[in-house]
Amino acid sequence: MLKKILILIVGTIATILLFRYCEFKKDSESTEYNTNLIQQQIVNVGKLVVTEGHFAQVLTYKDQDDYFAGMLSFKKKALLVVNADVTVSYDLRQVKYDIDEKNKTITILNIPKEEIKISPDIKFYDVEQSKFNAFTGEDYNKINASVRKSLAKKIDQSTLKTNAQNRLVSELSKVLILTNSMGWTLKYEGKTIQSESDLNPKL
Repeated sequence: MLKKILILIVGTIATILLFRYCEFKKDSESTEYNTNLIQQQIVNVGKLVVTEGHFAQVLTYKDQDDYFAGMLSFKKKALLVVNADVTVSYDLRQVKYDIDEKNKTITILNIPKEEIKISPDIKFYDVEQSKFNAFTGEDYNKINASVRKSLAKKIDQSTLKTNAQNRLVSELSKVLILTNSMGWTLKYEGKTIQSESDLNPKL
């Protein structure tokens, strides 16, 4: 009789331990599956997001060399027609993150700054110069620098950067949707991200 009781007790304990082991294994497998799914989603998001724009402007370049206290001068000028293609991009392969499996939290550590590429096409019209003050390579360098500076201001005043940021947030929100659906928490800059509006890269 005692032997049967001992067998019953040992069997009960073994069943409980087996049940708990299976439950732990199931939870472990689920966490591992979720982690792999999140990592895969980040890989899918990790691409180059590019927003393109076109700008056009007309500028006048003038230069004058004076001699003998301004009694003699040589002028040169040109009308510049500028057409520029501009791209604003984010390389999301550079996004850094940390996954905390125990607390089911993914933290975005860093979002790369946007990269702006300006490709101007400059055409010269109504060129006036003299052999004593002709256009040189230095002039073209000054013109190119001036054009790029002017275009940079136009880009800042346009919606190009904002549109690029919206596309960035749209891509990152895919991670937010996945983490929410699995009961995980997404964090960035020390706060919990609950909606797209919280994904502000502050660029």
